[in-house]
Amino acid sequence: MEIKKSKEDEFKIFIKVWLSIFASLSYCYFIASKLPKGKLRLISLLPVFFLFTILPLYLSTVLPTGVTAFFITWLCSFKLLLFCFDLGPLSSDYPPKSFFYFLSISCLPIKISNSQKPPKLPLNWATKALILSLSVGLHDYTKQLRPNIVLGLYCCLLYFFLDIVLGTCNAVVRPVLGMELQSPSDEPYFSTSLQDFWGRRWNLMVTNALRDTVYKPTRIALDPLLGSNWAPLAAVLAAFTVSGLMHELMYYYVIRVPPTWEVTCFFVLHGVCLVVEFGLKKALFGKLRLPGVVSGALTLAFVVSTAFWLFFPPLLRNGTDSRAIEECKMLVGFVKQFFNWSKTTVKL
Repeated sequence: MEIKKSKEDEFKIFIKVWLSIFASLSYCYFIASKLPKGKLRLISLLPVFFLFTILPLYLSTVLPTGVTAFFITWLCSFKLLLFCFDLGPLSSDYPPKSFFYFLSISCLPIKISNSQKPPKLPLNWATKALILSLSVGLHDYTKQLRPNIVLGLYCCLLYFFLDIVLGTCNAVVRPVLGMELQSPSDEPYFSTSLQDFWGRRWNLMVTNALRDTVYKPTRIALDPLLGSNWAPLAAVLAAFTVSGLMHELMYYYVIRVPPTWEVTCFFVLHGVCLVVEFGLKKALFGKLRLPGVVSGALTLAFVVSTAFWLFFPPLLRNGTDSRAIEECKMLVGFVKQFFNWSKTTVKL
């Protein structure tokens, strides 16, 4: 009975948190947007940035906390930061925006796309949901599996969970907006280099946010100092460093222990390696080119092995992985009950 009450309380808090988010975005749309772009609009949104930073702390379950922090504290705050200077997807350069358009683009990880290329593998939403369900069920047998196999399972769980959540946002909003939306990822398992993985395939919503808020401003600011050859490299390092710090903040929301900075090191390491990759490509251009299968295998091996080393340990150390899996099981059970209820209703 106490557990049930706890879940009910968490659900009520979750509703209150998102009502606060909608109220804040209403303020941004109806009031802050009428102010001149620049410092004045930025100052007017400072309370909103502060609120979006503390809201995830009111939640205690892993998945709702993580999703809220990712959607709002990170992506929405970055979009609003660009909005302060009339840049990004909320700027006046984009199509005329209704309140629903503003709300959807602000608080959901979606982006308007001009074109979509067909996937190489036929992994649609239903297939990914099925694989995620099977992977969650397989977690019960992790004690019989080798640690590296378990970590590999977590890599799959992370990819399919993110793709399903972000893909669901696309599926819900696309018919209402009547616009083609960018896929949340582009088959990262086919990456042939770190540049390909981080720049064009993995978690494209974060890539877009970092490109607009960190990479481009840093490159423009450093270009007079470092020149056109070095400024992009420094901007890449800056973007990966910010990504690491934001991931560290996301970890704090769900773990609630002081940071160990491992996940920051993971992204800084990848930023440094990506800069080295740029240098090697430039030095060896036209002289040495590995087959796509070989470079792809090396890329995935490096990403996965460094994730085993730095990305996952903070979650495993504090039992966050088990809590998240249990919440996934509850979600899968809820979906099954919903579809069973739907089938029963249709038969009646």
